[in-house]
Amino acid sequence: MTTDKPAAEPLPSTREELLVLHREARQRRINAEPGSHEWEQASAEVGRIEVEIARIEREMTPPRI
Repeated sequence: MTTDKPAAEPLPSTREELLVLHREARQRRINAEPGSHEWEQASAEVGRIEVEIARIEREMTPPRI
């Protein structure tokens, strides 16, 4: 069984740009009805962005852990 889930947009490559997107996604999640489709999408986006920010921070010298 396959789902017709759209591919996620590529994320920016800089920490600064990711932090802006993270702030926007968190605001969308705050404004959405808890448990709604919009809330779920925003929550998934927040997580996706946080993973990318963590990856970038681990590569910094020294790492930001």
